[in-house]
Amino acid sequence: MKQTLAAFAVGLVFGLGLVTSQMINPAKIIGFLNVAGDWDPTLAVVMASALATSFIGYRLVLARHAPLLDEAFHLPANTRIDRKLIIGAGVFGIGWGLSGLCPGPGVAASAVGGALPFVYLAAMLAGMRARDLVKL
Repeated sequence: MKQTLAAFAVGLVFGLGLVTSQMINPAKIIGFLNVAGDWDPTLAVVMASALATSFIGYRLVLARHAPLLDEAFHLPANTRIDRKLIIGAGVFGIGWGLSGLCPGPGVAASAVGGALPFVYLAAMLAGMRARDLVKL
């Protein structure tokens, strides 16, 4: 139960951060990605803040012997940059650039309203299913 409550609290803070920073606004994201046109650098501050928070947070958390609500840390074992990672990153970037949304903001934006987040989420789920059908 503690893990569920902690996950809810973290998700709530993450969602509020996405809404507050306007990461759920596709026009804001596309403006940031449009470095050759009318570039909007404000989301660089959001990304720099996230990077700094992660850098400090990982050092503090991993200095512990175990997490607070589990018996051990569950860190990724694969650290190789392989074909699947490169293709997946490319598809993710293309989708992000075309829609102005990525998974977290897409879910958060669906709570705010409008049809675009639901179209995005349906396309994301279809893409995940298509990936299951294709060998890379």
